[in-house]
Amino acid sequence: MAIVIQANELARHFGDIKAVDGLTFAIEEGEVFGLLGPNGAGKTTTVRLLNGVLKPSTGQARVLGFDPATEGSELRRQTGVLTETPSLYERLTARQNLTIFGALYSVPEPALSRRVTELLDFFQLSERADDKVGGFSKGMKQRLALARALLHEPPLLFLDEPTAGLDPEAARQVTDLIQQLSHQQGRTVLLCTHNLDEAQRLCDRVGVMNRGRLLAMGALAELARTLWQGLWVDVELRTSPPAEAAAALRGVPGVDEVEGEAVRWAVRVSGDEVIPAVVAALVAQGASIMRVNPRQHSLEDIYLKLQKEVRP
Repeated sequence: MAIVIQANELARHFGDIKAVDGLTFAIEEGEVFGLLGPNGAGKTTTVRLLNGVLKPSTGQARVLGFDPATEGSELRRQTGVLTETPSLYERLTARQNLTIFGALYSVPEPALSRRVTELLDFFQLSERADDKVGGFSKGMKQRLALARALLHEPPLLFLDEPTAGLDPEAARQVTDLIQQLSHQQGRTVLLCTHNLDEAQRLCDRVGVMNRGRLLAMGALAELARTLWQGLWVDVELRTSPPAEAAAALRGVPGVDEVEGEAVRWAVRVSGDEVIPAVVAALVAQGASIMRVNPRQHSLEDIYLKLQKEVRP
């Protein structure tokens, strides 16, 4: 896969405050990458650096082949950005807002009119297309801002809390759209969000930030393996196994710990490749197995553990 975003020791300081402190990472084409962290972690500053809105204090970045520090205006024609508080012209209608931004992005007529109509329809704003935006609800403004970010069909999207203010149905529509843009159309998405369930569902990889620094980066399974030793496997049996079963399990190579009694057991193994041997050992002891369930650490588990480790 081509590298769409490459940051090398990227930093931005505001006086003594290190808003972004030496970030190094790469994002591949077609990836949904989640940038996670508490308020003040440096996520928004990072997005501004990557779009050329701010210049770095030190370090470099390449985005879509451009240097954001010197080619920001050219780069921004190729990116779609949804900020946490989207700026819209509230005295203009929804259609006028999209038409103006489409012209700024050099979307040619008649493609622009068609694109505006398509997006208004997709985001269920057609009936209010010619109403002034000042009278829209927060959710409607969010949908219009999303439409604006997609107007020129950019290959790279920066989305900051894209489902904020949306009802569950509209939020699901947006998350489905993000998956479609990435997995079917090959677009790259950098997603900033506090919604960890949403990030777990959408993101191929995540980067977790705090105080301007990147604490960890990777896919969910990779991060879990880094943070927790071994893998716990819950085993449910139909009936209690013989007394020798626990000893037999402890003798299996790769089994580190055995807990439980009667029909519910928990076995800590070095990796998922050991699970078949655990099952075979229990069957050899005459156990009737109902269920084998490897415990999966959620993104919330990973996020909270990482943030806890950096607290003073």
